[in-house]
Amino acid sequence: MKFTLSWLKDHLETEHSFEEIVAKLSLVGLEVEGVEDPTAALAPFRVAYVREAKQHPNADRLRVCTVEHADGVSQVVCGAPNARTGMLGVFAPPGSHIPGTGLDLKPGKIRGVESNGMLVSEREMGLSDEHDGIIDLEGEPAIGTPLAEILGLDDPVVEIAITPNHAEALGVRGIARDLAAAGIGRLKPFEVEPVEGSFDSPIRWHIEPGEAEVYCPAVAGRYFRGVTNCESPTWLKRRLEAIGLRPISALVDITNYVTFDLNRPLHVFDADKVKGDVTMRMAKAGEEILALDGKDYALDADTLVIADEAVPEAIGGIMGGEESGCTLETKNVFLEVAYFDPIRVARTGRRLAVTSDARYRFERGIDPEGLRWGIDVATALILEICGGEASHPVLAGTIPAPQQRVELRPDRVEALGGVAVEPERQVAILSDLGFKVTELEGRISCLVPSWRPDVDGEADLVEEVLRIEGYDSIPVTPLPRVGDLPAAVLTPQQRRRTQVRQTLAWRGLDEVITFSFMDGRQAALFGEVKESLRLVNPISSELDVMRPSVLGNLAAALQRNADRGSSNLGFFEVGSIYLDDTPEGEPWLASGLRHGLAVDREWQGGSRPVDAFDAKADVLAVLEVLGAPVDNLQTSLDAPTWYHPGQSGQLRLGPKVLAAFGSLHPKIARAYGLKGKTAAFEIFLDVVPFPKAKGKAKPLPEISSFQPVERDLAFVVDQEVTAENLLRAARGADRGLVSSVRLFDLYQGSGLPEGKKSLAIAVTLQPKAATLTDAEIEAVTAKIVAAVGKATGGVLRG
Repeated sequence: MKFTLSWLKDHLETEHSFEEIVAKLSLVGLEVEGVEDPTAALAPFRVAYVREAKQHPNADRLRVCTVEHADGVSQVVCGAPNARTGMLGVFAPPGSHIPGTGLDLKPGKIRGVESNGMLVSEREMGLSDEHDGIIDLEGEPAIGTPLAEILGLDDPVVEIAITPNHAEALGVRGIARDLAAAGIGRLKPFEVEPVEGSFDSPIRWHIEPGEAEVYCPAVAGRYFRGVTNCESPTWLKRRLEAIGLRPISALVDITNYVTFDLNRPLHVFDADKVKGDVTMRMAKAGEEILALDGKDYALDADTLVIADEAVPEAIGGIMGGEESGCTLETKNVFLEVAYFDPIRVARTGRRLAVTSDARYRFERGIDPEGLRWGIDVATALILEICGGEASHPVLAGTIPAPQQRVELRPDRVEALGGVAVEPERQVAILSDLGFKVTELEGRISCLVPSWRPDVDGEADLVEEVLRIEGYDSIPVTPLPRVGDLPAAVLTPQQRRRTQVRQTLAWRGLDEVITFSFMDGRQAALFGEVKESLRLVNPISSELDVMRPSVLGNLAAALQRNADRGSSNLGFFEVGSIYLDDTPEGEPWLASGLRHGLAVDREWQGGSRPVDAFDAKADVLAVLEVLGAPVDNLQTSLDAPTWYHPGQSGQLRLGPKVLAAFGSLHPKIARAYGLKGKTAAFEIFLDVVPFPKAKGKAKPLPEISSFQPVERDLAFVVDQEVTAENLLRAARGADRGLVSSVRLFDLYQGSGLPEGKKSLAIAVTLQPKAATLTDAEIEAVTAKIVAAVGKATGGVLRG
């Protein structure tokens, strides 16, 4: 919601500064999102008088001007053809920033003559493209008058955020009422003089019985004949332009002005384009309407329309139709002032995906009493600006009477809000906000004003008192401590997610955050898409289902970056996927993709593309940081179908799958336009076990002073035996002495029986008590050979 300071002062009598007004707005719950002060950029530029303009001694096209300005007299060299003695122009002093050119003005010499300042043109001020001459002011403005004041640009604009329960602040008068209640001035009386009509309207309102009566309980109207739909007066155009609206014509501008001034949406029909009477009715199957936004909308039986005897002319509460819109040729007008049910307006707006200022207000709830005074406010403006003659008002339906009484116990303000406010002050605040207050037996009985449909209980009245008294008056009270230390803010799961992000970032992957939605066609590549996960009202057709996997969104991000010339990319995201529409169906995963080269080209050579083992290394690094028993994990070859068969696997801890990794399936890569190798992984964070709690802190690793011993052992095993099983067996043979085991060679070829392979491992023995003897080394080696033979059937290679 935007408004200007002068507009606000139409309703608020105040001596407070603009800065005080802006500060108070946020304190009463109307959060200020932005302030535009056009006077700031134009502040240095003021009216000046050219005492003398004479020819430059060294240049035919330059003149030397003696300029009288607010701070004295300066000599200015000017090249404008219209610079002359006796004119009033706009002077820019040295040090000024010229907005139209972006230059900072400095004193200097031009063709040997000193120049201190500048007489500016409209283009140099950023006002227009006119630069054939300097600004030549008409009339007799006083020397030193700010340029912003002359141009009418000295009116600051404020933009505030409106919460759904404060629809009354969608009108400037509602904002003024809150400020007045908070002590920033006095609310001016709202006086509307009834305008008597001089003839009966040839068009009458009707409301179709049934559903339409619920959607629109009441509507008023008025016929105007002989109007002149002209360009709006300057004051009206400036106000609309200041809040970002484009002036169209006087009739349309009046409806927009009343909408923002009093939160009373209106609509005008060109009466000569309306056939017969107008009726609020539900649309018929197959009906369409060309709306004022230039779009065609298909209507259904759940849409309220305003129709003449032939076709729909407007969508009730949302937007008028193009066919009956007013133009500069309009001579006769029919005015609509209606009240619409908020929920039904919101439902229709969402279904048609159309937004408008009217919908924004109607779906939040406006003042139903606006039907009574709104028609007179609009009539007065139309007759004043457009002339013509007004008919007697016409009305259909019954204006709702939503007013109710709510009682407030004064002590509840402190009990619920934490601030002690005297009962007299509570009464004053509520009265200033428009509540009709009666004090009864220690209670404050309030008749809720018609423009506050959000107030229906005692807690709402407490909120009103608190926000006007000032949320800053609520004392700062620390939360009670639990035991000796405050409770942890983050859950263990949240802390783990941070660990995962840090680990993957340290491994060279870039974190991305993608939508929780994806294209249903692409989602099908990652398994079955359940109907319960399809969105009824997606933000776009490419984001119509909840994502069953994050890899699809990561692949799309890779493709977008690759199309822009990026290469050797690595992305990850920590977030949830959606398996069904239950809370349990939203597990958290850490997902990642690597694409291109794992080792880039370098002078030593050795570049290679990413593969499944790069993804596995990422997974193991994360699991190790999380404290998972990495040494006890088993690898299975049953990765999901979006991984490349034979180049993928899953890491398991017993029956639980902790992670999947591997090369992305070629079909998936082609679907996303990815060329070259792509490695992927998914870590199921909810399944990864937490480390077992210990009774005491884990001791630091012991550094032995005795020399380690390394032995290389090669085992002949069946082709089906995995190195993982062999390494685990060797590592567990003697955990007291075996400090590390790593695979360093794989051999398959001549010299080995068919169906066999050789796996060579390096075993490091680290003694802690004494140097190992040959006999001890042989004994440990024998234990390793026996453990490997038992676990894998392997024998030492001769």
